[in-house]
Amino acid sequence: MAINIINYTPEFARDFYELNIEWLQTFFYVEPYDEEVLSKPETYIINKGGYIFFAKEGNTILGTVALMPTEEEGILELTKMAVLPERRGEKIGQQLLDYCIEFAKAKALKSLLLYSNTKLENAIYLYRKYGFVELQLEENSPYNRGNIKMLLEL
Repeated sequence: MAINIINYTPEFARDFYELNIEWLQTFFYVEPYDEEVLSKPETYIINKGGYIFFAKEGNTILGTVALMPTEEEGILELTKMAVLPERRGEKIGQQLLDYCIEFAKAKALKSLLLYSNTKLENAIYLYRKYGFVELQLEENSPYNRGNIKMLLEL
């Protein structure tokens, strides 16, 4: 069965929350900022001009990713990417990343920004493969667990 990338609708808010909370608990920990954003995606992402996408196969949501507005016009933050544990390793995250890049280009955005952690070696490798370059990480980074900041010029 084919995987489709679909847009956020309120019926998928729980999937967005649960996928991300599971991922954070598996690899790191849930910060108060995470809990707040994940429990109110419309308030923090959609209503501010951001986007949330889902990888869906049949009736099953396999993964999700968000593009959140930043303070700089034309730059969105690639964030909140998570895939079902039993489906990791099937390039679903890569499909979501491809979709976000093509979406950003179609919207004529300047670039995509992300924060990650070098512990996630496969993710960092993938980001570099796609052309993301490392930037200086600011002292007041929005995520305590983030130790790398990357940018993809479009």
